[in-house]
Amino acid sequence: MKKTIIAMLGATVMALCSARADSASLQYEGATDGMPVVQTEYTADPAPLVVGDTLFLYTTHDEDGADGFDMRDWLLYTSTDMVNWTNHGAVASLQDFKWRSRDNGAWAEQVVYRNGKYYMYCPLHGNGIGVLVSDTPYGPFTDPIGKPLVWQKEHWNDIDPTVLVDDDGQAYMYWGNPKLYHVKLNEDMISCDGPIVEHPHIQDYQEGPWIWKRGGKYYLAFASTCCPEGIGYAMADSPVGPWQYKGHIMDHTDRTRGNHPGIIEFKGRDYVFGLNYDILRLTTRDHHERRSVSVAPMYYKEDGTILESPYFKDTYIKPAGTFNPYRRVEAETMAWGYGLKTSLLSKAGAPDGGYRNNLAVCDIDPGETLLLKNVDFRDGASKFIASVASAKGGAVIEIYIDSADGPVIGTCKVPSTGGDDRFKTVSCKLRKAEGIHDLVFKFTGSGSDLFRWDWWRME
Repeated sequence: MKKTIIAMLGATVMALCSARADSASLQYEGATDGMPVVQTEYTADPAPLVVGDTLFLYTTHDEDGADGFDMRDWLLYTSTDMVNWTNHGAVASLQDFKWRSRDNGAWAEQVVYRNGKYYMYCPLHGNGIGVLVSDTPYGPFTDPIGKPLVWQKEHWNDIDPTVLVDDDGQAYMYWGNPKLYHVKLNEDMISCDGPIVEHPHIQDYQEGPWIWKRGGKYYLAFASTCCPEGIGYAMADSPVGPWQYKGHIMDHTDRTRGNHPGIIEFKGRDYVFGLNYDILRLTTRDHHERRSVSVAPMYYKEDGTILESPYFKDTYIKPAGTFNPYRRVEAETMAWGYGLKTSLLSKAGAPDGGYRNNLAVCDIDPGETLLLKNVDFRDGASKFIASVASAKGGAVIEIYIDSADGPVIGTCKVPSTGGDDRFKTVSCKLRKAEGIHDLVFKFTGSGSDLFRWDWWRME
């Protein structure tokens, strides 16, 4: 089945990724390019955070074989351009909460920054909401209190936390399905200041609240009434309401069953993240809880309300920068890599001295491709270098620009390295490619699972 889908998608996906067209009001740019941002795993419940020039996207994780909700850890992806995403693997899991009573239920989290620390608010379905803390956005995250931050044991409504640190320094945590609650947080961000408050019902509210402030107004986005869920929103003059329902950021649609908002401004543009089943739908129409995160441009009107967005697949994300190939690039960085998977190699230090997982791309089969967008070759690259591991050898990395049918600028052979865990550096010459292009790696060879790929760079 995997090979059949790859063959069907190859040329189509590349064409979509380069397509542009005129669009509707407020410059919804381009044609249908809005497939999920991650294809190597099933992801849900997006929680974006901007740190410097990087967008950190924390997600939940549906297991590959899940039918219902099978969720055990939280994943991290980063991007500096909104189109190419680096997979950092699991940065926290249920195992980090020693007091939990269940080994499932790692539901929608959010990470916020305050006073030099990063706080991850995590629902443990059926066990309340916990909090983890780290010195870096990469983790490791640890439990500072050893118990739930909030837990209303009379029901299972304590899910989907979202946190706002207001301009006056007061922090608030909101959560709940089907009711909306909030509690004030102390400055330490790991204890509550006062009682839990239940809000009056907001029209079309279901779950998954996301709180932010703009222009003196408070905004609350949410997954609107199931099923199918859209993304609705309300506004208020105070962080505690009353909330006035304003409509939809993205309407209910039978193109997805669930949704869950994450709203962020990054490099001068606004975005709405959500979830759908678009990767699952490439192989089956049957329903399983195997979701994927997507993103669409978001636009405010002059009065501060939000323009309703088309469905994700009917939008286009304009790159927020170019991609630099003249550095060590983790192979698990991609704009599109359907069919590929990633595996953990080791724990290693991040470039900023923090912590992250060291991953490799694996499950690489003949005919599959890995796409990067908006790559700046500047005056031209002459050499390609990669760290690979292969027990059998015989694979080739074919390097194209613009599309998988575009000009070939190099072919790099992958020999036997003595084992799938024995990485060696290989290289090849490149024909000169100048300026900005999409970059496509296509894999050839015999059999399946050709090799593992750790990193690459160009010279």
